[in-house]
Amino acid sequence: MSVLAQPLAESAVPSAVQSVDWLAIAPPTVTALVGLAVLVADLFVPAGRKPLLGWVSVAGLAVAALTLLPLLDGDRSTFCLPGNARVCSYTADHFTLVIQFLVLGGALLAALLSVTNVQDEHRRVPAGEFWFLLLSSAAGAALLPASRDLATLIVALEVASLPAFALVGIRHGDKRSAEAALKFFLSSVTATAVSLMGVSFVYASTGTLYLTQVAQRIQHVDGQLHTLAQTGVVLTLVGFAFKTAAVPFHFWVPDTYVGAPLPIAAYLSVVGKAVGFSGLILVTVLAFPSYADVWGPALAALAALTMTVGNVGALRQQATRAYSAVRLLAWSSVGQAGYLLVPIAAAGYVRDGQKAIGSTVAYALMYAAVNLGAFAVAAVVGRSKSLNRISDYRGLYATNPVTALLLAFFLLCLAGLPPGVIGLFAKVTVFSTAVDAGLGWLAVVMAVNVVIALFYYLQWAALLFRAPEGEPARYPVPAPLTAALALTGVLGVALSGVPQLVLRFAATGLF
Repeated sequence: MSVLAQPLAESAVPSAVQSVDWLAIAPPTVTALVGLAVLVADLFVPAGRKPLLGWVSVAGLAVAALTLLPLLDGDRSTFCLPGNARVCSYTADHFTLVIQFLVLGGALLAALLSVTNVQDEHRRVPAGEFWFLLLSSAAGAALLPASRDLATLIVALEVASLPAFALVGIRHGDKRSAEAALKFFLSSVTATAVSLMGVSFVYASTGTLYLTQVAQRIQHVDGQLHTLAQTGVVLTLVGFAFKTAAVPFHFWVPDTYVGAPLPIAAYLSVVGKAVGFSGLILVTVLAFPSYADVWGPALAALAALTMTVGNVGALRQQATRAYSAVRLLAWSSVGQAGYLLVPIAAAGYVRDGQKAIGSTVAYALMYAAVNLGAFAVAAVVGRSKSLNRISDYRGLYATNPVTALLLAFFLLCLAGLPPGVIGLFAKVTVFSTAVDAGLGWLAVVMAVNVVIALFYYLQWAALLFRAPEGEPARYPVPAPLTAALALTGVLGVALSGVPQLVLRFAATGLF
């Protein structure tokens, strides 16, 4: 080979070294860097100034959310396969941005709830570790919807989950918190093990981890590997079903929510669900569309079972039982997970599942705003009533009228009743998605469950306006909790005013 020909031959070989699109990966990167900065700063900040770490974390999450704005112009991808720019590990498309907005917004509101909680329990909750773990989990949750290969997907899932175990059990000397963390840890580790085995089977049968390539190759695997591919698909889906708290993989939810600090329970109810459902959407719609005849009916059955068990569990809560308010929200979140599963199941029955997936994303946005608002009110009451029973909310309107009205509004949104128009709109959207997919029986099950949920939501809302028993208790609302209540309230009212924009925003060009 001549001297002149040698450089030409070398230049024809695609380089494994590629530039990184730092703007595309900015949301999870900024969150992770702020977490590291808070952990280091904790070594130098005196005890009296520890609350600053919380406000730095809140500001960091706000900045991370703002980095989504420059990404609205169009899809961006990075960490691509050399020689094939269409096969990438990280893609910031419309679906990614919507879920990252939900995750970072939910983490921001949970951080506002945590500022007061960490101050109140400064002797049992180390501030630096708490904020580092929360930001680390949020970084992993923001990475997951952008993941476009199975390895990155699993890594993001664990980065989001592992700090959450520690956050649940972070209170020193609290046996209930330690028990909750152990249950959460064991269930999540089981889910991860099942998912990893499924991913390994899929890789063995297709020879790739990229979701788009898996979708192409899994349809044409050799006959000897067909059973292996089927098993891999099933195990991967089971692993993600654990993460979504779908029945029968929901057993950890009530005890974990009760044992965890209340802001962390709020975080798990919204961000934890966003992680599980976005992962489930990616593996079903992008990686395994050819197996829709398998995961479609399976998810439909899971949706029916999950919403029924969740709503019946919430209905059985006694108002005078310790932590009954948190338990009701926990069981309610299981029921809401069933509604979120309906459009994903419907995507397995239609040619273009994008509209169906848009219904799940729209419902998740509604649920995140109002459920975090309900937890914010629970945090206000829990500061004075440590047992946080539903009966403790009796007569709340007499002493804290704005707080009571907000909780009533949030509960009506969750129930799907006016003036919570966004809740009604979201439920009708999910219902119509099931009907359009030919899942009439699932729509009937959903309608029955909505009626069941109406009873316990309205029962709690009515209790707020009853005459208080004895001397009414006044609940002070610190500035961080006021900010969280104001944000969730404004968002809920705004979404109820223009509910159609939510579906358009969520459904347009997801993938």
